[in-house]
Amino acid sequence: MIQDRLDKIEDKLKQSNTIKDNDKAELLNLVKTLRKEIADLSRTHHEQAESVAGFAELSAHEATRSEKSLELFNLSIEGLTSSVQGFEVSHPRLVELINTFCTMLARLGI
Repeated sequence: MIQDRLDKIEDKLKQSNTIKDNDKAELLNLVKTLRKEIADLSRTHHEQAESVAGFAELSAHEATRSEKSLELFNLSIEGLTSSVQGFEVSHPRLVELINTFCTMLARLGI
């Protein structure tokens, strides 16, 4: 299920007409790295890993919508950021990647 969500994120990003090609490539590369980090988290914290993947999918959806809603985007980013709280010590790379992902999505013009 986690990998399915990450597949959906990749598909959404690839199909988006609202993201510049260089940003799209950078986001896709980031999602590729997130796959490994979320898989590592799921070995010990499966439900939290599901939450991270779910909020990442939702955030990507809100960022790539043709009719964007700032309120929904902010809620999805807040959920994504909250989903990795507490993992700064055990999974610092994951937290760093999620923060980068959120920043990149925010730069897309929301």
